[in-house]
Amino acid sequence: MADETQEFDPTMEGENLYQEEIFTDRHVGTIQRLTPVTRDGGPDKSRPVLYIGQTQILTPAGTLPVTFEVEATSLGEAVKNYGDAAKAAVDETVEKLKELRKEVGSSIVIPDAGGALPGGGKIQLP
Repeated sequence: MADETQEFDPTMEGENLYQEEIFTDRHVGTIQRLTPVTRDGGPDKSRPVLYIGQTQILTPAGTLPVTFEVEATSLGEAVKNYGDAAKAAVDETVEKLKELRKEVGSSIVIPDAGGALPGGGKIQLP
């Protein structure tokens, strides 16, 4: 969650622009190829091309998107490495969900029936 004391700054970073292309097999997920560009839209050879994988997992609350970086220097290599990167990202996401479930479960406080509420927990009318 963002720090609520920080002010929202919608200024784009002109030195950090990428052109985005999306590739999919229409089955497992997508790969984004992020090609660095200069402010004028030309190629920026000083920065590497990035490959970002996306998939989703089904949870009791619905589908949960999972996004992860795929180590690669070409689209073919990204396709080849996608499965291992996706498995690692899904495993990490599942572990985080388990930790969150534990945290939520341990933060629930159930008062004893003997006196946590005035009147012993019984409803009283004036």
